[in-house]
Amino acid sequence: MSATPSTTGAHGSYTHGYGDAVLNSHRHRTAQNSAAHLLPHLREGQRLLDVGSGAGTITADLARIVGPENLVALEVREEAAAITRAELQAQGLGQTEVVVGDAHDLPFESGSFDVVHAHQVLQHVADPVTVLAQMRRVTSEGGLVSVRDSDYEAFRWYPDVPALDRWRELYLRAARQNGGTPDAGRRLLAWAHQVGFTEVTPLASTQLYATEEGRAAWAGAWVGRITGAPLGEQIVREGWADAAELASIAEAWTTWANDPDGWFTLLHAEILARP
Repeated sequence: MSATPSTTGAHGSYTHGYGDAVLNSHRHRTAQNSAAHLLPHLREGQRLLDVGSGAGTITADLARIVGPENLVALEVREEAAAITRAELQAQGLGQTEVVVGDAHDLPFESGSFDVVHAHQVLQHVADPVTVLAQMRRVTSEGGLVSVRDSDYEAFRWYPDVPALDRWRELYLRAARQNGGTPDAGRRLLAWAHQVGFTEVTPLASTQLYATEEGRAAWAGAWVGRITGAPLGEQIVREGWADAAELASIAEAWTTWANDPDGWFTLLHAEILARP
């Protein structure tokens, strides 16, 4: 995913949903800030599959490199595919093909692509090993599979805010109930070995929110998610917290964002693997 990894289909549900709080955040993602590990390996003319294209901003950047006619984007639902198409159209890349399908059973022949890319996807699917095996299957001999996923349990912030500890506890619970693996990042290398990749380059990167603008954007994204649909609604429905507690968590996010000492860092794991 690249921007909104909605590849769960009948195998699960996408914990974040497609609300403005999510999409506004994901639209800040670019190939440079979210797929830098892949960029040196790309060239014009390569056939590229973007699994979980979501908001479409990373997809658009990749399409400009390989050529829009050479990129295929995959989303599991028409709702999500329409979001990708709209972004590609807005960026003048409407010739890029957007396909609806399930990442657990990719609707492409074996060896169809030179590069297969997924950003923040495996953490949301019910069977990440199967999805990674499918990505390997549709990659040509000598091709490249590129995956990036975060590890929510490794996120760190300052100052210590108990309400943010509670936020993470609730998010992890929801993600796992929905069939996801929110600590997927640390597992990428093991999953790649399990699938049968023999040439795997493991990498890691961090993302930091410590400027006034960055803190406001990151906190705003989570205020919207924790109090709205589908995440906030799921938490209340399951009885894990009530609306008043979620409002207090949202207030804590805002307080953190307004603190000039506020710091929030995300750990991302990456792999580059060849079949």
